[in-house]
Amino acid sequence: MNNYGWMQTIVFFVILLAAVKPFGAYLARVFRGERTFLSPLLVPCENILYRVCGVDRNEEMPWRRYALSLVLFNLAGGVALFAILLLQGALPFNPQKFTSFPWHLALNAAVSFMTNTNWQAYSGETSASYFTQMFGFTVHNFLSAATGIAVAIATIRGFARHRSDLIGNFHVDLTRSILYVLLPVSLLVAPLLVSQGVIQNLGPYKMMPLVQPLTYDKAKVDGGGNAVRDARGNAVTERVVVREVTVPMGPVASQEAIKELGTNGGGFFNANSAHPYENPTPLTNLIEAFLILLIGASLTLTFGEMAGNPRQGWAILAVMLALLVLAIGINYAAESAGNPLVAKLGVQQVNLEGKETRFGVAGSALFSSATTGTSCGAVNAMHDSMTPLGGMVPLSLILLSEVVVGGVGTGLYTMIAFVVIAVFVAGLMIGRTPEFLGKKIEVREMWMSIVTVMTSGVLVLFFTTLALWTPQAVASMANPGAHGLSEILYAFASMSNNNGSAFAGLAANTLFYNLTGSLAMFVGRFAPIVASLAMAGSLVGKKYVPPSLGTLPTDKVPFALWLSLVILVVGALTFFPALSLGPIVEHVTMLGGK
Repeated sequence: MNNYGWMQTIVFFVILLAAVKPFGAYLARVFRGERTFLSPLLVPCENILYRVCGVDRNEEMPWRRYALSLVLFNLAGGVALFAILLLQGALPFNPQKFTSFPWHLALNAAVSFMTNTNWQAYSGETSASYFTQMFGFTVHNFLSAATGIAVAIATIRGFARHRSDLIGNFHVDLTRSILYVLLPVSLLVAPLLVSQGVIQNLGPYKMMPLVQPLTYDKAKVDGGGNAVRDARGNAVTERVVVREVTVPMGPVASQEAIKELGTNGGGFFNANSAHPYENPTPLTNLIEAFLILLIGASLTLTFGEMAGNPRQGWAILAVMLALLVLAIGINYAAESAGNPLVAKLGVQQVNLEGKETRFGVAGSALFSSATTGTSCGAVNAMHDSMTPLGGMVPLSLILLSEVVVGGVGTGLYTMIAFVVIAVFVAGLMIGRTPEFLGKKIEVREMWMSIVTVMTSGVLVLFFTTLALWTPQAVASMANPGAHGLSEILYAFASMSNNNGSAFAGLAANTLFYNLTGSLAMFVGRFAPIVASLAMAGSLVGKKYVPPSLGTLPTDKVPFALWLSLVILVVGALTFFPALSLGPIVEHVTMLGGK
């Protein structure tokens, strides 16, 4: 990196590391029900909500009831959002008079925001009304993020408690996640984003005159929308002169804050965080990347605090950040080197295609790695325009089940599943019954960990194969060959892992992708959640086993290295053949001058 890139990245991680310990300790106090500095203001609000909803804050649930409450609550929210999208044209706050979503697109969008995926097969500024953005998408940004945090906390209780069958109350955990964590931080960040140029209003779109008219040729279409052709079969065009452009407006800052904090990623605009109204300056770029990582990183310290072993939290965080820094470095190196064929011509160049010049390669590498290492689909550069190896970095981070640092809550409970697998395998190697934080790891925990880790991989490979067999799905690719495969692989990796970012170049608003994507997002979200809660329910009933001389220390450097190796090996064994046919083949082809 150049000096600016190094300085930007180092300062970013110093601030992140300074924030995770106090914020992680704050989260631990919140979910233990202890008093915090916000308690005098929020406890009365919390009590009112419980009375209105009929929730007993002191009543806890076994894992099956917790899981059932979670799934039913999210399904109800998904149905409500589906109805909003179907009725959009008749609802208020719609100054542009946007019509309702087609049913299959509405289904896809509803499942997407319900599952914290925020995959968008539509353009936000040309499809979604202010009502949909505020009462549909933004509300689900809070609810889906709070759901992920609740599952992480319930999983932590599985290790922290002994001889019990209760892992908490889903409704209480959900309420505290929103009132004490997501809402206060969003209220602080939104005005800060407005001060930097992120817009926040309810006004209609504005028509602005161009300084100089723009002239271009546009293909003529008939009444049915088909291209008009001459006697030779060539498309007929007409000259168009553009003298003004439409400038979108809307309540962007309020959605932007929770979009990043909750690792949601659904952009108000189609260009997402590359749009100047969402991410106008290098400072907002760093703020938004910081928000993406804040809760996921802090929850590792919350885990250590609540489980009674703070060093364990730091060890898990060290693994996450080590893999993230490695990804940033590879991405930056690939993009700063650019196309080697151009370099051979003696031209000094970097690959700035698809990037905003206000962020450059360093800001784009940091943001793209942060957003794909978590379950946040926000992007500030077009991943489709990256070099083959540069584009492979965000794709690989998603395929690793997004544990670097992972989504809000999802990153922690998926990482815990990897830890259980690593402990189990290490225990077999040294001939001892595996133990983690004083709990014996047995067959049930191992199976639940495998389901948590491998569900997304099975979904990605199955639906990618199905797409390659389906003519309609193949026709949606903008590019043939290896790059086209990368587009489809990235799409289903993003949906199955609840990321939501797109490689671009794939026309995903079709019946095939909307329906298969909905299924991938739903199963990819709730199968690991139920498996993690089942593991917590199994662990919480076990007695505590004091450490002995033969206990494997899981909070030291050797185990952190072993855990990193397990994560990489699982990812490589699952996806290396697919990556070989996609970005790796594309890179070799590029080196060959094709």
